[in-house]
Amino acid sequence: MYWGVDVGSTYTKICAINKNKEIIDTKIIPTIVNQDEIVKEYLKDKQIEMLVSTGYGRHMIEECFSCPIISEIKAHAKAAFHFDNSADMVIDLGGQDSKVIKLDLNGGFIDFKMNDKCAAGTGKFLEIAASRMGLELEKFSKIGFEATKELSISSMCAVFAESEVISLIAKKESAANICYAVHESIASRLASMAKKFAIKSDNIIFSGGGALNPFLLQLLSKKLEKNVVAAKYPQLMGAIGSALAGYEVSNEI
Repeated sequence: MYWGVDVGSTYTKICAINKNKEIIDTKIIPTIVNQDEIVKEYLKDKQIEMLVSTGYGRHMIEECFSCPIISEIKAHAKAAFHFDNSADMVIDLGGQDSKVIKLDLNGGFIDFKMNDKCAAGTGKFLEIAASRMGLELEKFSKIGFEATKELSISSMCAVFAESEVISLIAKKESAANICYAVHESIASRLASMAKKFAIKSDNIIFSGGGALNPFLLQLLSKKLEKNVVAAKYPQLMGAIGSALAGYEVSNEI
């Protein structure tokens, strides 16, 4: 089996594919201390033909398994192309960063942009805002559809943006309207970063945990004036791309 391990800031994703590139094993676990030992324990009885790692903690896995590593950009590009070879752009919203990737015609990438300087445009801000509202993230991702007022959050910093959320709560704005404001802020940041690539793209794939959020997906499509489609396995795309890279290395492709 060919394994991909994507050690992200919030979750570690593990995926295995067989010789037909079919997904045969997946695992998503929180990223904590000694994550390499946790991954090693999960894989201890598994058949490993090749393992490739990506993500923030890829060097930890590289050292533990003496395995190759690839960038998250390359991993997401490979996974998107694997599921849809007409995909020409990927937007990835993770826990601590967001990325836009312009794909080439062969499963590689031409260019990318990345926001890893502030949590205001990432999945972490969604978690913070949902927590402030006392709501589960899944519910928070849906009540925006019930908004009756198009509120906005203008702060470019997650700390100040959180203060704006607290201010809206104090003003007794409805949960749906505050939810709209939070999602609108993130969608605007993503759209601003993605606009240049989106103009020349027809098939845009949304990956990462953020792609599980239907309200964010709708807002992003509206702002880009494109039909943005959630990846088949949003959270696993980095791990899947790494497993595909392992398959290619092992078979000298």
